[in-house]
Amino acid sequence: MKGDLSRRLTAEFFGTFWLTFGGCGAAVLAAAYPGLGIGFLGVALAFGLTVLTMAYAVGHISGGHFNPAVTLGLWSAGRCANHHVLPYMTAQVAGAIAAAGMLWMIASGQPGWVPGGFASNGYGELSPGKYSMEACLAAEIVLSFFFVFIIIGTTSKGAAVGFAGIPIGLALTLIHLISIPVTNTSVNPARSTGPALFAGGEYVGQLWLFWVAPLAGAFLGGALARWQYEPASVVEEQVIGKVEAR
Repeated sequence: MKGDLSRRLTAEFFGTFWLTFGGCGAAVLAAAYPGLGIGFLGVALAFGLTVLTMAYAVGHISGGHFNPAVTLGLWSAGRCANHHVLPYMTAQVAGAIAAAGMLWMIASGQPGWVPGGFASNGYGELSPGKYSMEACLAAEIVLSFFFVFIIIGTTSKGAAVGFAGIPIGLALTLIHLISIPVTNTSVNPARSTGPALFAGGEYVGQLWLFWVAPLAGAFLGGALARWQYEPASVVEEQVIGKVEAR
């Protein structure tokens, strides 16, 4: 059992590392590259692709959460064991911080590089579109709610087996297309924590919102999805493309 948990946590560490490094890396390194910048459309796609690729790479090992909000949402839906919640979240945050550190090392290798917000999330003056705290809070709650709802729906009984990674990745892409101008898109407290620790200052001060809102939205999404998709008596953990009875 200990070895099984170690494999799960390693999968969550690397999955979250890839999500943070790939998505934030696209924003920091490629979004505004002179003449060839991918823009926020490219960044949105990059985040979706990180989840899609890692869902198929390690989703069958850990369930492919890569996000403390997803872990909490799946727990509220009865699909994540109690003893996995805190270890998963710890591994996810560690993976995001490691990815942000690696990205900082690479990005700072360019002469004259200015980190700016370093792909961090923010509200008010730190919001890309200067959206208010209330607007950012609402956006993160709603988008986290639907992200978890989609994850559970596409991995429920009756859904097409083996294809869940595709709509989940596309959902994250859509979420970024909606909310990059609002909060720079979180829906993932680990992804928010890594870059904020390197950006420092006000970004760390605003980090609370990008824990509270995604966790709240995900918890509600999981609770509703549990009622929507399964009888209350059914308590099992499902992974992308495969159901593992607990």
